Amino acid sequence: MIVYGRNPVLEALRGKRRVTRAWASEHAAREDWLAAASPEIADDSELEALCESPDHQGVCAEAGDYPYADSAELLSADDALVICLDQVQDPQNLGAVCRVADAAGAAGVVIGERRSAHVTPAVCKASAGAVEHLDVAIARNLADYLATAKESGAWVYGATADAATRYDEPDYNGRVVLVLGAEGKGLRPRVADTCDALISLPMRGRIDSLNVSAAAAALIYGILRSRE
Repeated sequence: MIVYGRNPVLEALRGKRRVTRAWASEHAAREDWLAAASPEIADDSELEALCESPDHQGVCAEAGDYPYADSAELLSADDALVICLDQVQDPQNLGAVCRVADAAGAAGVVIGERRSAHVTPAVCKASAGAVEHLDVAIARNLADYLATAKESGAWVYGATADAATRYDEPDYNGRVVLVLGAEGKGLRPRVADTCDALISLPMRGRIDSLNVSAAAAALIYGILRSRE
């Protein structure tokens, strides 16, 4: 996989994957943090061809396949907070959610096997390299994963725009799984039915919904505030 952009490449060098090769513009190659990768000098057109994107910021690197985590292990801690995404297909949204999850100290993010964005170079870029440190797992069937999480003692909360329960009402102590759906579709019925409760954010303006990554940020930090 070709990872591109300053933060994604930097975090790939620091993270759990092996970086085997790097390329950089003459200017970027002079930066101290990149020296250990011994980058090959490349011009903008060469970098864009390697990355298949103009957003390389003068640097890219070849890293190994993304090492997905075991979804069953994410809830091992007594206070684990796991974020599940139900058919979120936009790589920008997946990357942004992963960035928030890592910043907030979540145990990990679970995505579906089908009809879901997986970790790609675009996701690495959107996450600013957070996926190199955050555990991301794939669940073959998300509803089944949620049922298993409940059996392990976790409380499962699904975010929907029309839920009667406000996001700040539940007790979020202990193991918690937060489930968010795709924009325009929300949670699938079986996924919603598996949740212990459905929660919503107050919407006081004229727009009746938030981007999934914005909703994730508000809800995750709301959970952290509740735990404090």
